[in-house]
Amino acid sequence: MAAAPASSIDLYYWPTPNGWKISIMLEECGLAYRVVPVNIGTGDQFKPDFLAISPNAKMPAIVDPDGPGGQPIPVFESGAILQYLGRKTGMFYPGEERARVEVEQWLFWQMAGLGPMAGQTHHFRIYAPEKIPYAVDRYTNETNRLYGVLDKRLSDREYLAGAYSIADMSAYPWAKLWERQGQDIAQFPNMKRWIDAVGARPAVKRGVAVNAADRGKYDMRDPAVRAVLFGQRAR
Repeated sequence: MAAAPASSIDLYYWPTPNGWKISIMLEECGLAYRVVPVNIGTGDQFKPDFLAISPNAKMPAIVDPDGPGGQPIPVFESGAILQYLGRKTGMFYPGEERARVEVEQWLFWQMAGLGPMAGQTHHFRIYAPEKIPYAVDRYTNETNRLYGVLDKRLSDREYLAGAYSIADMSAYPWAKLWERQGQDIAQFPNMKRWIDAVGARPAVKRGVAVNAADRGKYDMRDPAVRAVLFGQRAR
């Protein structure tokens, strides 16, 4: 059972696939949390207070006031946050080594592959000011390849690591957007069954609904927004 937190975890968040991973996990674990919106379209991620928590200037991030030794701890990077919360609660992240490896390899598959590739697919298919056929094809095809890997993995098991885990919470928010990525879900019946099963979980529904209205608060076609989201260089 989840340990009762001494106080609420601060969730630095915007309703995107990476943000949903953590709101889903917090809901699944029954942890108390307070949402601190990070409007990535207006540059909240570059404010000094947030950079002190997340030096890569990316959300999500958390601050757990009841960290190791009873002291606050900040955590950035969605995969690291999922692992931290799994260890903290003993939920959805097994302690036995073989089972833990099963979860971790699919968690990192998402972090290194599915998320970045699907994100680039979104960019070049939807947000790029000019359509570059090579880039569209490159990322759409790689996303398709990754969904083939996912579909095969799910051909003989209900969830990515057997039991429902942080690996599923990590991959689901990206996979649920398959249509925007130019994919035909009929090509991946096992993936579709898994998307439906994960999406039907009450905690997942609650996690995806967190601050849902904020998704429409800026227009990615606006040059000023585009400069914030896509025009950053080393500072």
